[in-house]
Formats: sequence, structure tokens, C-alpha cells
Amino acid sequence: MKEFKGRIVAPGTISAPALVSHGGLNTLASFQKALQFGDKKATCGDQNNQDLYGKQMAGKALCLPCTIGSTTGGLVLYCACSMKRQPACMLFSEPIDSLAAAGAVLADVWLDDVSMPVIDSLGAEFLDYVKDDMTITIKEDGVVVVE
Repeated sequence: MKEFKGRIVAPGTISAPALVSHGGLNTLASFQKALQFGDKKATCGDQNNQDLYGKQMAGKALCLPCTIGSTTGGLVLYCACSMKRQPACMLFSEPIDSLAAAGAVLADVWLDDVSMPVIDSLGAEFLDYVKDDMTITIKEDGVVVVE
């Protein structure tokens, strides 16, 4: 077990299995099937992300360095939340970009029945340590516990 401290972008507590990407998450390519074609498991459709492609993202603790792609990123995250197809949480090793942050904050503020805690700036050691299916717990103070 190891603890990591980051910055709270969207608050919340959660415990979920980890899903790890060592490359950037292209939000539009990754969530397109979930948003357009009703894939409730949010199976990652980004063929350029070998860590995530074909894996279920909904309900997982999505661990990644950053998001990449178009300016639709924030809206895609917000829509995934509004359709209840979001990851359980998003954990960034690097500082979050403004687009992803906007989507997470808007979902937190505008949606009453949805939670997707987001913590950033967890550091490179976080991504080196965490592996798929490890249990991730986010505490109220933003501490991320990896077991």
C-alpha cells in the first residue's frame, strides 16, 4: 500500500479498481462509442492508446499523465458524466489541462446525482507504482491510496 498526495480538482471520495494509461487520454476518441452509440461500459475506442484500447473505463479509477486531443475534451467528460458513463475518478500524474478540468468541474457543479472525483499533480512515481486492477481509494483530503 502506498499513499500519494495531489491537488483536488473535483472533490469526492471513492474506491475503485485502477485502469492505467502511460500515454495521454484522447477524450473524444476514447469516449466516442459511449456517447454516440450507447456503450454503457465506456469501452475505450482510442486505437492509439495501447494501454486503454478496448478496455472498460466506466466505474474505473482512470490513472493517466494527461489528456490530449481536441478542444472538445471538457465537453466529452461532462457528457460522459451526464450519461453516467464516466470513470469512477480521474487521477493525473501531471497538472490537469484546462479543458479536462472544465469538464470535471462543470460535472461536479451542474450534475446533482453524479460524482467523478479528480485529483492531479500526483507525480511520476504514482504512474510507476499503480497497475491495472489495484484498488484505488480517494480520501476526503485528496490523498490517494493505492493497494
